[in-house]
Formats: sequence, structure tokens, C-alpha cells
Amino acid sequence: MTSIAEPPTILITGSTGYIGGRLAPRLVERGYRVRCLVRSEAKLRARPWASSPRVEIVTGDAGDPEALSKAMRGCQAAYYLVHSMEASTLDYRTRDQALAEGFGRAAAAAGVKRIIYLGGLGDTGEGLSQHLSSRREVEVALRASGVPVTVLRAAMIIGSGSASFEILRYLVERLPIMITPRWVHTQSQPIAVRDVLHYLIAALETPATTGRTLDIGGPEVKSYADIMRDMAGALHLRRRLVIPVPVLTPRLSSLWIHVVTPLHASIARPLAEGLRNRVICRGDEAARLMPHECLTIRQAMDAALAKDESGEVETAWSDAGVMPGDPVWAGGTVFIDRREMETTAPQQAVWASVCSLGGKHGYYAADWLWRIRGVMDRLVGGPGLRRGRRSAGTLRLGDALDFWRVTVIDAPRQLELTAEMKLPGVATLKFDLSERAGGVPGTALVMTARFRPRGLMGIAYWYAVLPLHGIVFKGMLRGLIHAAVVAAAQEPSKAGAPRRD
Repeated sequence: MTSIAEPPTILITGSTGYIGGRLAPRLVERGYRVRCLVRSEAKLRARPWASSPRVEIVTGDAGDPEALSKAMRGCQAAYYLVHSMEASTLDYRTRDQALAEGFGRAAAAAGVKRIIYLGGLGDTGEGLSQHLSSRREVEVALRASGVPVTVLRAAMIIGSGSASFEILRYLVERLPIMITPRWVHTQSQPIAVRDVLHYLIAALETPATTGRTLDIGGPEVKSYADIMRDMAGALHLRRRLVIPVPVLTPRLSSLWIHVVTPLHASIARPLAEGLRNRVICRGDEAARLMPHECLTIRQAMDAALAKDESGEVETAWSDAGVMPGDPVWAGGTVFIDRREMETTAPQQAVWASVCSLGGKHGYYAADWLWRIRGVMDRLVGGPGLRRGRRSAGTLRLGDALDFWRVTVIDAPRQLELTAEMKLPGVATLKFDLSERAGGVPGTALVMTARFRPRGLMGIAYWYAVLPLHGIVFKGMLRGLIHAAVVAAAQEPSKAGAPRRD
């Protein structure tokens, strides 16, 4: 009797990030056993595919040799999808190189047969941006281990929730006339995220790619100005006027991106610096070894916008952000604003209204105040409201929600949001749902805002915004209850409506 071979185990670092969060479920679908090295197991468990028996989670940091050794054990191949991009981290290139060297050593010690790394396209030689230079240094560091490395180099990745896509969309939506740096005429060869995923999986399954450096890109080469015009067409907007000027430095460009788009200036700056480099595939080796028909730029944009419109965005650029731990409220001054309301609406209806907060839906009351607060936050370097949310209908642990992060979610009982806005302290907004006391049908909803100030500025901030709580939080609580009651009242009519299929 012939024995059935065990499927190979593949390690993925960055599985809660933009690419890794899409790659892992596709590998599982193809029958692989996937091992994910993550800092937060709970954050990964929030992904629906993480419950598969083929998924194994190892908790630890990519810089921890012991965690790496445990994660690598028994793996045939490893995807390295770790990369720093924040310019505020002054030594990010050194850290990236050290992480790659440690990863390579651990892979060699564990007998891993291959490493697959997603890097960045860009003309070689002098003049390469720091961001792209760091990608090259990571390639060298991984190869120094002696483990064969397959490097896939990509330019701009177009997909729902990608950083490049969000920059493009917001710039084009908000600015009918764009004053841009000279890099707007630089040529680029964008690629759809689904095509990147194809090449990442095909590289694993194509032995001829072992040890190769392969450029991957879509079928079109265009200037950034033309790509912006494509975006205007995809958004059904009038043709945008692009005016290049020589005085906009990468720093000024990144600050402008920070103000207009959801991306923070510290992330935007490396991207802006890299835009001066021509990013075009130098050959068609990837297409010959892994035949595949890639989407055009417009097709990739249309697909991304359709996903965004339907609320089916799998991952977003903000997913990879550091998720704050539960704050330790013991000790020191803690300000609390606690409000409670009861309703006849069932708990599930109230939970649905709580989970709809933010994004395009807003906050049920005084949205103009939230918008002002968002603008103020952007001006001082915070995320503001423009990050929106990954999906209009669902939340999961670790999701970014405007200037909040989902740090606790226990459906349909508890949701906690931790503020990532610029604050002189730590703020959370928590919702607790329970059945009404005494057996009365319905739901009790408790909303608790907590703020732990840092110094006198923090205390002054709390008392400055305290008068607005009666408008913002009281109105929000009433709005949530009203939405739940309306939804509950509509449910029976939906159930009795005739089917139209």
C-alpha cells in the first residue's frame, strides 16, 4: 500500500501584514501546512483561515533566535516578508539587516531548503533610495546564510488596502490639480496584488526559481502622472491636472502625503524617496519560468475598488501596525467616563451597531467634532480619520479603525478600541454588552472611556475635552441604541419578504 506523503510545512513571517495575510490562506488552500511566526497570537487567531488544522502559530519576534529556531524546525521553505518602513526609526536599515542575518542563520541551522523574499524593484547602482537600498541589503544578508534565496522584486503593488493604492486614490480623489515633484515623470511597472501572490506561490512550486533574483511586474510601463490619470478614470473623475515643480523634496512630499492621505509621514517618506528611482523589470525570466497573464493597471485598480466597495478587503497596509497591549490601569491617575443604556433590541443587533462605528459610517453623533479632531490629529502627525476601516461590516482583532486600533474583541459581548491619535496619555473606548437584569428581554450597553494622562499636559487635555463628552459620548450611545432598535424592527420584515432568486 502506497503511503501518502505529508504536505510540506512552510514558514511565513509577516503573516498579519498586507502580503503575508493573503499568502497564508492561499497556501493552506493548496494543501500546505503553514507555520506563522507572529508577535500576537490573538491577532492572527482573528483571521478566519487561522483556525484551519493546517495552520500552526508560533509566538515570538523575528529578532529572537529562540523563537526563530522553534519556528523553523521541520520547515522545507520560509517566506521572509518582514521590512521596516518608518523613517522615524533612524536606524531601520541596520535593524532590517540584523533581522535578515538572524533569519538566515536560523534557516541554515534548521535545514530549511529555501528562503523566498519579496523585495523592491529599482535601478541598481548609485542613487538608489534608502528604502530600496535597504531591500538590497536584506537580499545580501539572507544569502550570506548559504540557504538558497529566491528574490522577487516588485514595484508599486496595486490592491485593495495597499499603501500605494491608498496614496494614489486619496491624492486623485482630493486634488483635481496636483502640484508634484519631478518624480511624477519617473517610469514604473506596477503589479496587481493577486499577481504578486501568484508569483510568490509559483516560486515555491517551481524548482528552477531557486537561488534566482526575478523581477515581477504587470504588462504596462507608465509614468506616475499617467498612473494617476488611470486612477481618475477608475474613480470616474475628470482628468487630473498634474503640474511638476523642482522644489518639492522627499520630506515635503511625505508631509503632503501625510496631510492628504491616510499614511503617516514616517511611512510616506521612504515611499516618496523611492519614487525618484525608475522601477521597471529588466527581463522576462519570471514570466518564462512561471507563466501567468497579469492584470493591466486599470484592471488592477478596478478590482481593488470593487473589493473596497463590497467590504471584502482581506488585508490592509495598516494591519501590520504594532497593536497596543491592554493598558495597565493600576496606579496613577486614570480618568473614567462611564455611560449605560438599556434597550429591548437583542444583543446581536446592538453588537452589530457597535461594530459599525467609524469609517464612512461615522460615530452616530457630532460627526463634525470627530472630523475636526481628525484634522487636528493629522496636523500634529497622527493618523487622523483617513485610515478608515478595512471592512464596513466586520471587525477583527488588530484592525485599524480611523485613529483607533481594535485591541479586544469578544463577540457579542465586548469591544475595546485603543487610541492611536497623538495624545498626552493613553486612551481606550470600551463597549460591554449583556442581557438586561431580572430576565427582562433586551440588552444593556455600557460604554467606558478611560484616559491615563502623562503629566500636567495630559490632565489639562482631559479637562479641556470633558465638556464635549456630553455631546459626543451621550449622542453616540443613543445613536447605537437607536440603530440597533431599527435593525431589530426590520429583521422580521426581511425574514417574511418574498425571495427574488
